[in-house]
Amino acid sequence: MTTPIQTETAQIVTVRERKKSGSLSRFFRLLWESKVGTIGLLIMAAIVFVAVFAGAIAPHDPVKTNVSKRLLPPMWLEKGNSDYPLGTDNLGRDVLSRIIYGSQVSLIVGIFAVMLAGAIGGLLGLVSGYYGGWIDAIIMRTVDAFLAIPSMLLMLIILFVMGPSLGTLIFTLGITNWVKYARIIRGEVLSMKERDFVKASRTVGASDARIIFTHILPNVTSSFIVVSTISVAAAIISEASLSFLGLGVQPPTVSWGGMLSDGRQYLATSWWVATFPGIAITITVLGIIFLGDWIRDVLDPKMKAKGSK
Repeated sequence: MTTPIQTETAQIVTVRERKKSGSLSRFFRLLWESKVGTIGLLIMAAIVFVAVFAGAIAPHDPVKTNVSKRLLPPMWLEKGNSDYPLGTDNLGRDVLSRIIYGSQVSLIVGIFAVMLAGAIGGLLGLVSGYYGGWIDAIIMRTVDAFLAIPSMLLMLIILFVMGPSLGTLIFTLGITNWVKYARIIRGEVLSMKERDFVKASRTVGASDARIIFTHILPNVTSSFIVVSTISVAAAIISEASLSFLGLGVQPPTVSWGGMLSDGRQYLATSWWVATFPGIAITITVLGIIFLGDWIRDVLDPKMKAKGSK
């Protein structure tokens, strides 16, 4: 025999399942309706697939040199070779294979740098907005100090002192880009902490940590996700810029910025060495931006209201 408590529990579970199903159907409906979002998702899915399965997809070893085949043009041009579809660079390395392997570095740097920046900035933004007072003043003045220094100059100084490497590059991008998270999350928390559900939690004796991480954090996650998506694109561009200057990822590790640096002196005669890595960067960044715009629309409260009608 079913008890009233069991019946009520079953009803709650059913309601939750309906909400979950509705959210999922709304997700796919908005994705289908947004051509920009669909294009961005397809681009990023392709980039991630290429990065994960680079070893199986790349036709050649990306670091193996062959001077006898240096500066071969793409296969559709005169003297091109079908074994090297996008040509070779000044050391005879396959451009296509290097672009495929370079996607790994771009995604690793972009994702982990944003995770580090988001963790630092998000935590400081939560603390600053919730407690206010002298804590807020110290954190915000630190933010102002970081904003007063050109980010590229600060990154160059850190990399020069610590030495260029993949780990140092991720640390540098993370430590110099946390301020945007701190400012945005702080603004969200300032308005959120005055809501009735937060005041009610204080009334029943909930700890500050419980209020911050259980009640406030889930309600500022949408802003965090939107900022993080766009920040991945910025981190990829910064990585390419620093690698181009020789202070990013170091050989023999392949990076798109390093490929641009290698090909800059051959632009007049062997344009493909630098052009195709540049196209790869452009397509990746556009894919992230398209996907970020769609995520912003999905998480926007007005769009939610519209979708619920």
